[in-house]
Amino acid sequence: MAMEVQLDGVTLELVQGDITQQEGFDVVVNAANAQLRPGGGVAGAIHRAAGPELAEECKRYAPIEPGQAVITGAYRLPNKRVIHVLGPRYGLDEPSDELLADCYKNALKLADEHGLASIAFPAISTGAFGYPVEEAARVALRAIKAVAPTLKSVKRVRLVLYSPKDLEAHERALRELLG
Repeated sequence: MAMEVQLDGVTLELVQGDITQQEGFDVVVNAANAQLRPGGGVAGAIHRAAGPELAEECKRYAPIEPGQAVITGAYRLPNKRVIHVLGPRYGLDEPSDELLADCYKNALKLADEHGLASIAFPAISTGAFGYPVEEAARVALRAIKAVAPTLKSVKRVRLVLYSPKDLEAHERALRELLG
């Protein structure tokens, strides 16, 4: 079951699902590693679905810093582009909340600069990087809400959450944010 709200002219959706199967979205976001290489979790799934050409293109942009966003082709994914962000490692990369917020803000700004209308995010840094999901959800949603009024082309933002538990955490955070 999805939750959908309007934030300053942008439709925000929360769904449980697979980030590699977001048909109808111009861009998907990869929770990348610093070297932009195929790895575990989201990065592994995106690289497997996109094919080896993605790793080849990524070499030009690596390494990236926490909070930074870069854009590439999407190859065999059902999307036009992939935006790669490096989330903070919880407890190591500080201030982790600002770096995590930067991932969402920078990805949204980059999508907007490229005239893309829709973007799908995974829950950045909540896997191997150890960011607690409840806290990460609040940071992500606050960041999206902060940037929404400035977006010109991006009109649809989706958070694709891996588990029912992650979806519930994001729904709670969204209700909290909206008061």
